[in-house]
Amino acid sequence: MVKSQHNAWLHASASILVMLVAAFFRLSPGEWCWMVIAIMAVWTAEALNTAFEFLADVASPEFHPLVEKAKDVAAGAVLISAGGSVVIALLILGPYVLRFLSLVE
Repeated sequence: MVKSQHNAWLHASASILVMLVAAFFRLSPGEWCWMVIAIMAVWTAEALNTAFEFLADVASPEFHPLVEKAKDVAAGAVLISAGGSVVIALLILGPYVLRFLSLVE
């Protein structure tokens, strides 16, 4: 998936960055669980989307409007998952970042 999907590189970069920030702020075990679930949700959605796209390309090599719509829906699921993960990250990391910024200034 990482070899063939550009978005997987974006997810990998975001995952690494978020984990580094989480480690810097020394999250509690419960907070880590939510962060891992959020990251896992995005990677799972991306993997299922990639598998679906490959299967759709085999089933319908020529353009078909319904296949295009199905691919769009699958990509939308990744976007929903990523959006939810951003919300989780903001809820968990936001207070840490705000406290850190108030100490720095």
